[in-house]
Amino acid sequence: MTATAEPEIGKARKRKEDEHLVTGRTRWTDNLVLPGMQHLAILRSPFAHARITGVDTTAARDMPGVVAVLTGADLADEQGSLPCAWPITPDMKSPPAPSLAVDAVNFAGEAIAVVVARSAYEAHDALEAIDVDYDDLPVVLDLAAAAADGADLVHPDLGTNVSATWTFDSAEAGTGGDVEQAIRDAEVLVERTFRQQRLIPAFMEPRSVVVDPTAAQITMWSATQIPHILRLMLAMTLGIPEHKLRVVAPDVGGGFGGKLQVTPEEVIALLVARRLGKPVKYTESRSETMLAAHHGRDQIQKLTLAARRDGTVTGMKVELLADMGAYLRLVTPGVPILGAFMFNGIYKFPSYHFTCTNVFTTKVPTDAYRGAGRPEATFAIERMMDELATELSLDPLELRAKNWITHEEFPFDTVAGLTYDSGNYEAATARARELFDYDGLRREQAERRERNDPVQLGIGVSTFTEMCGLAPSRTLGALAYGAGGWEHAAIRMLPTGKVEVVTGSSAHGQGHETAWSQVVADQLGVPFEDVEVLHGDTQTSPRGMDTYGSRSLAVGAIAVVKAAEKVIAKARPIAAHLMECAEDDLEFTAGAFRVKGTEKSVGIADVALAVFAAHDLPDGVEPNLDSEATYDPENFSFPHGTHLCAVEVDTETGKVGIRSYVCVDDIGHVVNPLIVEGQVHGGLAQGIAQALYEEAVYDESGTLLSGSFAEYHVPSAADLPTFTTGRTETPATGNPLGVKGVGEAGTIASTPAVVNAVLDAVRHFGVRDIEMPCTPMRVWHAIHTAQEGAR
Repeated sequence: MTATAEPEIGKARKRKEDEHLVTGRTRWTDNLVLPGMQHLAILRSPFAHARITGVDTTAARDMPGVVAVLTGADLADEQGSLPCAWPITPDMKSPPAPSLAVDAVNFAGEAIAVVVARSAYEAHDALEAIDVDYDDLPVVLDLAAAAADGADLVHPDLGTNVSATWTFDSAEAGTGGDVEQAIRDAEVLVERTFRQQRLIPAFMEPRSVVVDPTAAQITMWSATQIPHILRLMLAMTLGIPEHKLRVVAPDVGGGFGGKLQVTPEEVIALLVARRLGKPVKYTESRSETMLAAHHGRDQIQKLTLAARRDGTVTGMKVELLADMGAYLRLVTPGVPILGAFMFNGIYKFPSYHFTCTNVFTTKVPTDAYRGAGRPEATFAIERMMDELATELSLDPLELRAKNWITHEEFPFDTVAGLTYDSGNYEAATARARELFDYDGLRREQAERRERNDPVQLGIGVSTFTEMCGLAPSRTLGALAYGAGGWEHAAIRMLPTGKVEVVTGSSAHGQGHETAWSQVVADQLGVPFEDVEVLHGDTQTSPRGMDTYGSRSLAVGAIAVVKAAEKVIAKARPIAAHLMECAEDDLEFTAGAFRVKGTEKSVGIADVALAVFAAHDLPDGVEPNLDSEATYDPENFSFPHGTHLCAVEVDTETGKVGIRSYVCVDDIGHVVNPLIVEGQVHGGLAQGIAQALYEEAVYDESGTLLSGSFAEYHVPSAADLPTFTTGRTETPATGNPLGVKGVGEAGTIASTPAVVNAVLDAVRHFGVRDIEMPCTPMRVWHAIHTAQEGAR
């Protein structure tokens, strides 16, 4: 790399990792075949709530190819309880969560028995021969009813369905005033209740796990987002010495939070492999993914917004009911709590109160799903700002501008206790408004209303920020989270000048190998092609906190930067020795140490070779440039943006079509625009899907009705518009790259933009709300109900 070489950061590099994916040389977990490997199939309960009174496996054991059949009773003494790492309150109720049910089942799809056979087909055939006797118990499905006194109980031993109640009050925390006083003094009061429907993380690759117990160290390959956390949790849950367990996340086909989990299937596979002394594999079907893997969202949000008549907001009160499902999984109770810090959004609320009540039901457990608490909060505040604008007959953008934090006010301490380090909401909104032709669309909307057009135009707004780069260990500790949020990286300088980067951030589609190569190329001045990134294996990368919460770049890549700085620091005295000069006379630029004011230089690759030879090093300097670093940021990062959506609603059928969608996001400095664009597009697809298409639906007996893609509508490209994207750039002040997260931004911002647009199209008919997803039937029903009520 020469002094005039173009920086790698900012280049739209095609992803290094894609070649082997698109040419079919992938190494999915399900592709692995080991000598003597057995296959697992899992019997799942058809009932949502029942006692298990008997399990007869005799006939199944005699089926062709069957090696063993194990029940919950067989593994009861060794399976432990699946871990929950986030006890949000000291008195939180957390019932035992067995991987294989022993005495009772608490959701349809819960695992009851496992068949081990020579082939997957033989294992699945044998499931039908297992005979289970059940005694029905009352199902608990309605969230509000479950939280009420006298409700049927999911776990009778607890005496309640309420797991925990967590509160934040700005007056008590010293971050703002008394919200009850603000409500009493309000000139305008807006009260609404919204429903966040239950969603399914529909990742591309179903979960799969392979376990090989035949060596001194047990090896588990798993389609997981969290190999390091998984290793630790399995060791603690099952009493396996941590150094005797290796976890590998090979190619992983997406996660969206759905693979941020210690799953029953991972525990079962490990226990079975250890018992048999043979490798085993379990790969779920798509229906099993939807039936038994954790779901997301599922909240009832009751909100009260206080304001003055001129539109100035004075207080926000939030009361949540959050559905935990039947058990607490890894971070289940903390997911809605993450949203507590975001209900104020980008606005200067003087007072704020938040209460969340976590409730058990006889449904699949919930846990992290792309955005994890923050989409729910953003939806609520952006919907409420539109409701207030309607109440005051103000343009929704005008109302927002009146209340948002201006760019001169950063850093800004929020009423929820966070410090937003940087932002420019005015610039992002101005750019989005221009790209969208906001004023022109408003004129067209008025014209359509005037002529009573059967297809009405609606315009939706979402101006958002989010806390991401989930990391600061002290903050997580204050929230009682069971781990820190640091990240680790190591850089190995090879004698030929090539570089190996070892990262604790485990990718599952984000583009780490490309982005990290760009970062290291700029830091060390080596060619992009000369950097190899290693990840996803606890033996190769023994330390890490993995990938979720838009933390990879803002935390993981900064650890890489810190490690690179140490490489340069170790190389400096060696370079000075080689050029017979003082260290203070050296400057490092574009991959070489140069003596200031001269042409004399030595490249980092030359230093690496000299270190390898070790023939002429300074006294007391070890022949080693390899360096590692652990980075623990002091704050989150706060990307923001403005999303504008125009929809056309056919009032005669309820059909919604997105006519145009514009988003302008500010994610600080951009490492790779191509990767950013892909993340934004994918995020928009998932947020729009919640608004219009996706919902996990149960019948009155607790059976999942949306157990396949025939019933659960994941939108394709044909369902989505062409997105117009733009960016403003306000660097983060808390890290040396000035970067912020982007992986969840599109999902967080887009849902309220779309729903606000749908309501804006039909609000003049008297429609005040439409529950998500805004399907044609729901939209049509809302219009006709409002019209009938007006007669």
